[in-house]
Amino acid sequence: MITREHVLEAQKLWGDGVVKIGSLKQSRTECEEYASNFLDNRYAFEQGDVLFKPTKCELEQFRPTKSEALSYFIAGDDRACQEDKGFAINPWTNVRFENTGFILEENRAIAMGNYFFTDLQGVEAKVEYTFGYKLSNGELKIDLHHSSFPFTN
Repeated sequence: MITREHVLEAQKLWGDGVVKIGSLKQSRTECEEYASNFLDNRYAFEQGDVLFKPTKCELEQFRPTKSEALSYFIAGDDRACQEDKGFAINPWTNVRFENTGFILEENRAIAMGNYFFTDLQGVEAKVEYTFGYKLSNGELKIDLHHSSFPFTN
């Protein structure tokens, strides 16, 4: 059975990975390598469909492939989606989750809430998220990632 603690650990690894990607911004080769490994370790692309709807996408809202997810996180001259600016290379200094709730099952889990990204000036960006996880060789991997900015009127 997947526990709340398993999900919290997966969230910590994800947040730490996003921060690490940004810290490698000045070394493009190292950044690309780390970001690719991050996607392999944190997402379930190699196991089938991943429903990925990142925050800052307008034209290509959904990113079902690893190369499109990589493009979103680090952009670059060879990015898969031209609108990408490299979300993870902002860079961020911290990512923290405030979970609203969990659905926990034997081999699947869903978490929903807000997560906050802290920039170099200490300003936090609040983003709403839903992550779906599947158990793979004892580790949780994301197969559903939806995030968006909170509604403003």
